[in-house]
Amino acid sequence: MEAKIAIQGIKGSFHHQVAQHYFGPSGDILECMSFDEVAKRLIRQEAAKGVMALENSIAGSIVPNYALIDRNNLHIIGEYYLDIHMNLMAIHGQKIEDLKEVHSHPIALLQCAVFFSQYPHIKLVESGDTAETARRIQEQKLVGIGAVASPIAAELYDLEILAAGIHTVQSNKTRFVILKSTNKEWPKEAINKASVKFELDDTPGSLATVLNVMNNCKLNLTKIQSMPVIETPFHYSFFVDVVFEKYKHYEKAKNILALMTTHFKVLGEYPKGKP
Repeated sequence: MEAKIAIQGIKGSFHHQVAQHYFGPSGDILECMSFDEVAKRLIRQEAAKGVMALENSIAGSIVPNYALIDRNNLHIIGEYYLDIHMNLMAIHGQKIEDLKEVHSHPIALLQCAVFFSQYPHIKLVESGDTAETARRIQEQKLVGIGAVASPIAAELYDLEILAAGIHTVQSNKTRFVILKSTNKEWPKEAINKASVKFELDDTPGSLATVLNVMNNCKLNLTKIQSMPVIETPFHYSFFVDVVFEKYKHYEKAKNILALMTTHFKVLGEYPKGKP
C-alpha cells in the first residue's frame, strides 16, 4: 500500500498543490480539515508524511504551526515555496456586484484585503479551507456567495473566476514544510538547512551572543520567530532557521548552542528549497 501524505485541506487546496509538486501527482493524499489533524495523523502513523504551511510573504508567520510541530515532536524533512495565486470565484453567470459574502481561509482573506476594500458590500467570512469552500459552493449551488481559492480549485469544482490575482502583493509566496514523525531522512552531505528551537535565560545580551556564535560558525540566519512560553510570563522560545555550506559548520554551532541555551531542540535538518 502506498504511503499516505497528510495535507491541510482538500484536493484543489494550496497544500494539495505542494504535495503534487513535491511528491508527484500520483501521491496518495489524506485530506485533513485542520493543522492539528495533520499532526495527529502523523503521530498515529496513519500518514507517512505531511505538508504544513509555515509562513507567507504577505501575511507573515503562521505562529501556531511552530508550536504544533514542537509540541508533537514532528520533524521537518524538507520545504517548498509555492507561488500563491488568489482568485475570486463563484457559480457561473454571476458578477462581483451580485456577491453578498465571500468565504475563504482567514490567511487567504488577509492576503486580499486591499482588493475587497473596493467592495464594502461584500461580507468576508472565514472558513477552514480555500478549496473546501469552493467545493461547497458548487455542491450546494450557493448563489450570492464567492470563494477565494486557487485556479485549480475553480477548475476542479467548475466555478467561474470573477477576478484573478487579487492578492495585495503580486509576489506572493508561501513556505510549506514537509513533516515526518522521525528525522533520519537525508545524509549529511545533502543537508544545508536546519530549523532549531531554544530558550534563553534573562542574562542581558544572551540572544546577541547566540547570534554571534551562529555568525562565527558560518551559519546564515534566514528566520527567527519568538513565541511566549505560556508557563513562564514574559519568557520566550526562539525558532530559528539557518543555512550553511558545510554540515560540519552547523554541527559545531549546534554543539555550542546546546550548551549555551536551555531546551535546545533540532526540529529538522534538510536540503533548502528554492524561494
